[in-house]
Amino acid sequence: MQNRLYSIILLLFVFISAHSQLRLSPDGIKLDRTVRLIKDLYVDDVNTEELTETAIRSMLKELDPHSSYLNKEEVRQMNEPLEGNFDGIGISFNMLTDTVYVMEVISGGPSQKVGIMPGDKIIYVNDTLIAGQKMTNRDIISKLRGNKGTVAVVKVLRKGVEGLTEFRIIRDKIPIYSIDASYMVNKNTGYIRLSRFGVTSLKEFHESLVNLKSEGMKNLIVDLTGNGGGILKTSTDITDEFLDNDKLMVYTEGQNQPRMTINSTSKGQFKTGKLVVLVDEGSASASEIVSGAIQDWDRGVVVGRRTFGKGLVQRQLPLTDGTMIRLTVARYYTPTGRGIQKPYDGGDLESYNMDFVNRFNHGEMITADSIHFPDSLKYETLINKRTVYGGGGIMPDVFVPIDTTVATPLHRQLIAKGVINRLTIQEVDNNRKQLLRSYADVGAFKRNYTISPDMIDRIKELASKEDVEWKDDEFEKSQKLITTQMKALIARDLYDSSAFYRIINDVDDIFSKGLEVINDDNLYNKLLQGDS
Repeated sequence: MQNRLYSIILLLFVFISAHSQLRLSPDGIKLDRTVRLIKDLYVDDVNTEELTETAIRSMLKELDPHSSYLNKEEVRQMNEPLEGNFDGIGISFNMLTDTVYVMEVISGGPSQKVGIMPGDKIIYVNDTLIAGQKMTNRDIISKLRGNKGTVAVVKVLRKGVEGLTEFRIIRDKIPIYSIDASYMVNKNTGYIRLSRFGVTSLKEFHESLVNLKSEGMKNLIVDLTGNGGGILKTSTDITDEFLDNDKLMVYTEGQNQPRMTINSTSKGQFKTGKLVVLVDEGSASASEIVSGAIQDWDRGVVVGRRTFGKGLVQRQLPLTDGTMIRLTVARYYTPTGRGIQKPYDGGDLESYNMDFVNRFNHGEMITADSIHFPDSLKYETLINKRTVYGGGGIMPDVFVPIDTTVATPLHRQLIAKGVINRLTIQEVDNNRKQLLRSYADVGAFKRNYTISPDMIDRIKELASKEDVEWKDDEFEKSQKLITTQMKALIARDLYDSSAFYRIINDVDDIFSKGLEVINDDNLYNKLLQGDS
């Protein structure tokens, strides 16, 4: 308690500049005097840097779940996915039994230029043995990344090549992509999966739209499931792709922040055509801005489950030493005036983060009948006057429950123990050339490749080695899910991340319902008109 008091006092002192001290309030004078007394008279030395960071975190924790303090490393990590690049060698990897497997080599990146290939096992980085050392992903990343122009000397073990092969890789800027997948589902319908709203997201989205249109796209499914948000401007730029000119997309307002509105423009490449937006409990912030605006203007149909409910606006306020605070300064509101933010009790993160569990326990994830909104939270959409609800998150137009019939303890254990992942890596590692000869592209692979009985036997063997209890009845329930996941993982390793979603979407209930809606003109129009 005493340390916390000292921390808070020191924190407040940090924010009081020499200039502002001339205008201190009575409370400020009292705090300033207390800090000076501690500094001059306290019995022991005080680590002010450590106490200050503790104090900042403690104070912001009292406000709301999203106001936070970031040290220098946290600032860097926060900016990387939003800025769209980092310095490194240009691979994605997977850890399997303490071995680093190269899963993907980024096209045009430093590793591709020197000949690193998917399936290579990295044994050494700059003479440091990393194989068999029980390193974490963070440990491996710290060794592979570095400033642009620096050198990483890696030694790899490659199937069919005796001994270790050494590569000298000059690190460079590596792009981080926001689009996980972009492909034509059928001759009329395109699909884009967006994982974040970063600096490069709009450019990527434009490119995907252009490519899909060139392939005949008339209708579009935008997948925002699991998308935790990102940059406000990016979310409104992407929303602008769909809405007619001068439509309110979102507005923000706070106690000390005047109302700020953002309207659509005449720009945009998909102002007409059927539109379905997929969301779930992991869709937050910027995802809720997009889906809320689409719903409020009756521009498209939102399919899935109620979104996360993150509608607080943070302003990034740099401090003098390269750290920063993210301070909540306003709230997001959809065009109808719905507040996106779900209720919270100050900065109580534990109960806030238990919201998903509470939703599940209350039955919300299983049936829409378990979701009850008071009349005070009713709103009307702006064109067709359909009823929508506020109170936290975006409630979809079409609810899709979690399918609890295919999930079994066996499936969960196979995933948790890495059995499925390990088997698919081995399959590609042993048969990459043969698979690529047999299946020239992902379309051929999806149509013709099947998981063989031999691979099922190998799953059982690996499961036994990992002390996973095999139950035939559980496997029978989860078989389609397990084999589809295996096939999707193999496709990702052979081709790219888009290939993974082409296959895994076949067992995704939200995607399947979205596709059903967009394929059925009568159903789509009835939903937009609010007809039951």
